[in-house]
Amino acid sequence: MKASELRQMSGEELKKKELDLREDLFKLQFQHKIRSLENPARLRQIRKDIARVQTVLTEQAQA
Repeated sequence: MKASELRQMSGEELKKKELDLREDLFKLQFQHKIRSLENPARLRQIRKDIARVQTVLTEQAQA
């Protein structure tokens, strides 16, 4: 997900997106502990997406 796409979202949409990403991350981490994942790089990608969402939220709060 690109930061430019996130900047077009409202604050509420960003908070919902962050919750969804955190839920996905939790599920993937749980699956990873039980068995190996087909795409373990997805964990890293989700963590980066969460950071992007948090960054955009901070930018919007300062503006």
